Amino acid sequence: MAPDFPREWVEFPDRDEPGDLIRVDMTWLLSRWTCVFGTSACQGILADRPDDGCCTHGAFLSDGDDRDRLAAAVAELTDADWQFRALAGDDYLEDDELDDEPALRTRRHDGACIFLNRPGFAGGTGCALHRMALRTGRLPMEVKPDVCWQLPIRRTYENVERPDGVEITVTVIGEYDRRGWGEGGEDFDWYCTGDPAAHIGPRPVWRSYAPELTGMLGAENYAELARLCAHREQLGLVAEHPATTAAHRHAEEAGEAAPGDD
Repeated sequence: MAPDFPREWVEFPDRDEPGDLIRVDMTWLLSRWTCVFGTSACQGILADRPDDGCCTHGAFLSDGDDRDRLAAAVAELTDADWQFRALAGDDYLEDDELDDEPALRTRRHDGACIFLNRPGFAGGTGCALHRMALRTGRLPMEVKPDVCWQLPIRRTYENVERPDGVEITVTVIGEYDRRGWGEGGEDFDWYCTGDPAAHIGPRPVWRSYAPELTGMLGAENYAELARLCAHREQLGLVAEHPATTAAHRHAEEAGEAAPGDD
């Protein structure tokens, strides 16, 4: 779908930081996007690597806490979890640059993130960290790099000076679309958030990503977000995500049930 279209936004006070605000994209959070990795709907961001999903380029680490969490998770991986465990050892990061600043990212091997198990691996295709989390009964966000578990939700911060001269911080929660990746996003051969084939989830994003949103905003702020989203659903969105609209239309044309709450 085209990258620009009408969106609905709502702001509410930040419960954890009095005086600050949280602004959320209702159009995105009430969409029916769902991860389709490992299915025929996921074409991969590079046409010649359709089995990679969005794991081709590896993941930049956000800070020391992110690196420490990853290191602890790597120590738990077994040969059954991770195809390249013996190959990587402790050498699973590489130096790079992000926004012209030195940064660490997960190492790439044979054209994709070293944690990505390739098709044919006995332990299963996909992220080794994700698989280990499921095996041990944890949420994937507890072991994966920040950017990996947050996608496709994008959290940014805006410093705003109000008309009364007071400066506040606005936390913005929105869609991590192609533009969120910077200039390289326009070079992707495919990306999921704008494809109707990925807008087939049984629940809206604010429900299906409740743990991730809670991790990004805190429990009290997520509770308020959930209240507002539930209320907006009852009223009916003015600006529905066009990929969700198209997915509903395709389902109706095929005589199938449109995605709905379970």
